[in-house]
Amino acid sequence: MPLKNISASPKDLASWIDNRQAEGLYFFTREEAIGSLKMTEESFRKAASRLTKKIRIVRIRSGFFIIIPLEFRAIGVLPAEWFIADLMAYIEQPYYVGVLSAAAIYGTAHQQPQQFQVVTTVPQRRIQKRNLAVRFFFKTNLSTTPVTQIKTQTGYISVSTPEATAIDLIRYSRSIGGLDRVITVFKELGKTMDAVKLLDAMRKDGNLAYSQRLGWLMEKAGHSKHVESLSQWISTQNILPARLDPTQAVKGAKKDSRWQLLINTDVDHD
Repeated sequence: MPLKNISASPKDLASWIDNRQAEGLYFFTREEAIGSLKMTEESFRKAASRLTKKIRIVRIRSGFFIIIPLEFRAIGVLPAEWFIADLMAYIEQPYYVGVLSAAAIYGTAHQQPQQFQVVTTVPQRRIQKRNLAVRFFFKTNLSTTPVTQIKTQTGYISVSTPEATAIDLIRYSRSIGGLDRVITVFKELGKTMDAVKLLDAMRKDGNLAYSQRLGWLMEKAGHSKHVESLSQWISTQNILPARLDPTQAVKGAKKDSRWQLLINTDVDHD
């Protein structure tokens, strides 16, 4: 995916950045700046260091910088959704905004995560800058995940659909606070979900154990009607009983015949 570019007449980095911001661009790369201004690596490093100290720019990844407008100077960073699409284009990785960040976009406001959560195909280092935290989740079959385009201040970002988000909440449950957190999010997220789209997303994902857990948790969250088709589909599959919590033992667990699920833990929601 090509990066946006603009011609620049200024002779110094600060003025060049001002021009980019005026064009609605809030990021730049080292290569773009050096190429446009005919700078040496050393002169760029010094100029970038001065602007970093003034909180005019922030380096997010090696070679990738964001531009901080005056209204964000006190915070010291931009919201991640302003630059995440450009960052992922720069590192040439597919992505979508997912898990709790996607759920928050769909209205689970009181479950707003302390970090911006992104799913991609290659493990990435966490980004921690001032008041910004971006966490990356790894997923091999990312291309099968249904996504939608959401408009932001600077363009569009890819976000998993509510149905795909629900599946990922199951997939990454251990990393986001456990099943208690998941069922609490499901209470609100379920209001935005569609039964047909959920079944389609589940078929594309292909993990039957996730579908069993999701169906049971959605019912407990008060959204039985959304998982009726999912239950019927599961009944046609040749599946073995799965554990509700795959990390816990099954001794003494009761079996839920509808979902072929061994209830080996207690799940509470707010």
